[in-house]
Amino acid sequence: MCVIGLNHCPCVRWSKTTYMDGRLDPFKRIVGLARPELLPLAGATLALLGTAGLTLTYPQLVRLIVDGVGQGGGVNAVDQYAFQLLILFAVTSVLTAIRMYLFTIAGERIVTRLRQRLYASLIHQEIAFFDERRTGEMTNRLSADTTVVQNTATVNVSMFLRYTITTFGAIIILAWTSWRLTIVMLILVPIAVIGALFYGRRVRRLSRQVQDALATATEIADETLSGIRTVRAFSRETQETERYQDQISVSFELARKRARIDAIFGAIAAFAGYGAISGVLWYGGHLLVENALTMGELTSFLLYTFTVAFSIAALGRVWQDFMRAIGASERVFELLERSPRMTSGETVLPRLVGQVTLDDVDFSYPSRNDVQVLTGVSLTLKAGECVALVGPSGGGKSTIASLVSRFYDPDSGEVRVDGHSLPTLDANWYRSQIGVVAQDPILFATSIAENIRYGRPDATMDEVMDAARAANATEFVDGLPEGVMTHIGERGIRLSGGQRQRIAIARALLEDAPVLILDEATSALDAESEYLVQDALKKLMSGRTTLVIAHRLSTVKSADRILVINGGKVAQSGSHAQLMERHGLYAQLVERQLAH
Repeated sequence: MCVIGLNHCPCVRWSKTTYMDGRLDPFKRIVGLARPELLPLAGATLALLGTAGLTLTYPQLVRLIVDGVGQGGGVNAVDQYAFQLLILFAVTSVLTAIRMYLFTIAGERIVTRLRQRLYASLIHQEIAFFDERRTGEMTNRLSADTTVVQNTATVNVSMFLRYTITTFGAIIILAWTSWRLTIVMLILVPIAVIGALFYGRRVRRLSRQVQDALATATEIADETLSGIRTVRAFSRETQETERYQDQISVSFELARKRARIDAIFGAIAAFAGYGAISGVLWYGGHLLVENALTMGELTSFLLYTFTVAFSIAALGRVWQDFMRAIGASERVFELLERSPRMTSGETVLPRLVGQVTLDDVDFSYPSRNDVQVLTGVSLTLKAGECVALVGPSGGGKSTIASLVSRFYDPDSGEVRVDGHSLPTLDANWYRSQIGVVAQDPILFATSIAENIRYGRPDATMDEVMDAARAANATEFVDGLPEGVMTHIGERGIRLSGGQRQRIAIARALLEDAPVLILDEATSALDAESEYLVQDALKKLMSGRTTLVIAHRLSTVKSADRILVINGGKVAQSGSHAQLMERHGLYAQLVERQLAH
């Protein structure tokens, strides 16, 4: 199993052939996926050549049998040729099994690497990328679209080679047997070729539309199932079912249109094949009457004609699959080859002191860049200082936290830590220096221990338990059947809100980052849970530069400094007592809270 890098994987490369508009040729990219499997594919190709050659041999044995019987040959000769035919079919079957196995294994390896690399590409994209796309679309690309590409990169390539060799080989033998009959047989082939060219353009476009419609349906399913409690709470099951059905119906209509084109193309190919056989029977009968052809030669000619007709029909099916795969793969390759818009620097500081500065920062989210969220924001968090951000919803508090975490870069201005501009720092290292506890922390569907260890995978179990104890989590963890090894379900659904918060705090404690961001970490808790979480937060905040985003007075009044953020600007700054004396926006917010 290879470890896939962000930009290039040594085991997956393809030809950089481009169209006139600069896009890479998807056909050659798909074929290029097979290059790392050169050895098994070479073995499979040899087996394929063997089966193709043997397929072209058996009509000659049939000719010898028929001519031997027609010309009064002995039973021994018939038995000999029949036995040779049986041996030929047995060898063909063994080679077919080898070919199928090797191509299938190569295909599985290719799709595994393709999914690994696509996932690596997706997960390294900037946060703005995810703001503009739904999870369901990306999971559909990882599953359904890559599967379509899999068969085309291996099995269909082998089928294309096999039937191409068989077709041309049979035509050469036919021309050697009777060039006049060969011309008759080939008259209808251009009809199938013209039909294939027309078909290819249409089905490629439709296949892309079908995959897009399926991705949209997957988005709806993912969104609804992940939010099933909200759906149930509002009794929206029927409406969500109808919404999903409507989108699936769109996909079905597109698939039906594609099936109609498939059927028309199949009928054209079938007519070309059967028409060729009819022509051979008609003209071959005349040659037989004129004694220009023996019965054995006509029989073998018919078998070769069947071979050509079958091979052309099979090539038509392979062409169908190629066009479908190209249509489906375009989205995959778009995502695979997309470079993150946010780049990482290379600087790693020996030690992060923790002074954070925003200098005249303007910012709007890339997904809605017509809305200015921050305007000229300047602020400094001194090392070890606790600064609270308060203000009306939508004022820009969480946006400041996102900029400090470098989830986004400002449109103008600069964010610095210890005097270094964030884009110059190694992004992975920098984010490892920041601990985050959010209002609704994301926990993973694994054990409590693994969730606490998420920021420090090498932590010992004793360190995990120390962090859980400091976060007041052992109060409930010890009561669970499997203790800290208890699995907590998707997004930690088996735990209460306060329990999830304490696990998140334990995770931040274990990470031991010098900068801490608390984003509404206690706003959704009851009084008892808030007391336990607040106690754990005090231990977590000790000695760290802390940025607190909160509405509750109990959370912010003990901060070293409070900044009031309103309309994307710093409206007020000072301690709780100082701001209350000024009777400004902060005092109004406190009075409203106390009134409730």
